[in-house]
Amino acid sequence: MEDFVGVCDRVAGTRSKLDKIAIVAGYLSSLAPDDLPVAARFLTGSPLISSGEAVLGISHASIRNVVCRLAGCSHSDFARALLRHGDLGDACQEVLDGRLPQGSQVSLAGLGRLFETIAQTQGTGNKEAILEELLSRSSPGLARLVAKIMTSELRIGLVGGLVEEAIARMAGVSPADVRRARMLLGDIGETALLARQGRLAEARLRLFHPLGFMLASPVSSASQALDLIRGPAFVEDKYDGIRAQVHKQGRRVAIYSRTMDEVSHRFPELLPEILALNGDFILDGEITACQDGRCLPFAYLQRRLGRKLVSKPLIEGVPVLCFAFDLLYHDGRLLLDEPLRQRRTWLESIGLSGKLAVSLLWEEENPDKMEEAFIEARSRGNEGLMIKDPTTPYTPGRRGQAWLKLKRPSATLDVVVTAVEWGHGKRRDVLSDYTFAVRDGEELKNIGKAYSGLTDVEIASMTAWFKKHTLRDFGWGRLVEPGIVLEVAFDVIQRSSRHASGYALRFPRILRLRPDKGVAEISTLEEVKDLANSLS
Repeated sequence: MEDFVGVCDRVAGTRSKLDKIAIVAGYLSSLAPDDLPVAARFLTGSPLISSGEAVLGISHASIRNVVCRLAGCSHSDFARALLRHGDLGDACQEVLDGRLPQGSQVSLAGLGRLFETIAQTQGTGNKEAILEELLSRSSPGLARLVAKIMTSELRIGLVGGLVEEAIARMAGVSPADVRRARMLLGDIGETALLARQGRLAEARLRLFHPLGFMLASPVSSASQALDLIRGPAFVEDKYDGIRAQVHKQGRRVAIYSRTMDEVSHRFPELLPEILALNGDFILDGEITACQDGRCLPFAYLQRRLGRKLVSKPLIEGVPVLCFAFDLLYHDGRLLLDEPLRQRRTWLESIGLSGKLAVSLLWEEENPDKMEEAFIEARSRGNEGLMIKDPTTPYTPGRRGQAWLKLKRPSATLDVVVTAVEWGHGKRRDVLSDYTFAVRDGEELKNIGKAYSGLTDVEIASMTAWFKKHTLRDFGWGRLVEPGIVLEVAFDVIQRSSRHASGYALRFPRILRLRPDKGVAEISTLEEVKDLANSLS
């Protein structure tokens, strides 16, 4: 394991992608067959096989509790270390330094088995006991990486694509062949082993691990979309729900979200209807709250999310539909390489009905008609339009120009920053997360939080200003003088008890700084209420 620690440190120490690939390829080449798949998983920040089912089920707080017990320190001591580093693993190493042995008594394969044991163990206390026994036999450097892997936050500049390229170099095969095998198997560890053995061609699709979702690129107009697609395009509503990948094989069904988590339990009323369909398949679609033929704002669907159990009143109060727009697999046949036009034909043939619907789709090449369709989609309660090239294959996990999304912010607000927080990772040294407010008479009432939209130079300048204008320092963040005005865009305004204003913005992002405006000129709560009513 100390070799693994050293490799991670070497990878983190270089910014060159080619050097990272070379380091990892050389390391993987040196490993025994039992260690190779585990190392490949760990290098992508995954403690387990990425099946979409098993999870460790151990929180940041549990890791902190175990580390504090081993180090004999308080939670406050740990919090200060976490604030200094902005990284859980680095904080663990600091507080454990000098309190753990320098060498490790844990092997790669052994650590993989321990993670599997933690995932299968019930009860927070029992999981913590296994972790404590593990860390007691680890060096501080290994404890750092254990924490990083357990939280999937390796942060050494090694994305999955680079590990795939390293596997390809190790085995002398094409990176494209490695990527495809990994997609089919859902496990980069098994992919690495097959690559070394010259057996990548044996990889076959396994259902019940989520494939990467094909992603869309934003466009600002229908004309821009048609310039990119250069021909008649498929057009359909862009639904305001959650992306869903539906797997069915025999009497087994699973629904996966875009984050690759299984969410079947949140939509129990869909499962019988999926089971009633003939054949085995993988559908790509969107689950939305829908009532009386109209899609409801995302806030309705959000009531179901994050719940372990969805009650009958909630199911009845927030009815849902699953709009399917693609078919990725059907009765033993993988359809990813088929053109969208053909996949759509097969999708329409499998008999979706009831709470499972095929998305409304038509073919269009007139930009003016597309703009009219955009307005109609918004009137149906949807976000805008999806515009797709019907001649293209399905490319999991990729964002290209074959799928385009046309949506526009509902409106913008001018707001003032009232609180700031330190960022994470590369932004650990700057105040980059901004809570902002609108005016309610003489008061300021918070309405949202954003951390995207400003350049690194602007964030550094704002950090210096906030440090000089701090009203109260909490360590992790600060209350600041209300002097920085921002223009923010958003998709939806929804009622919320989270903020003093009684409202929250969905997907807020900073458009620009407004140094030309003072606090007296920012948007008011009355404007927010009017916008919320007009957009509902």
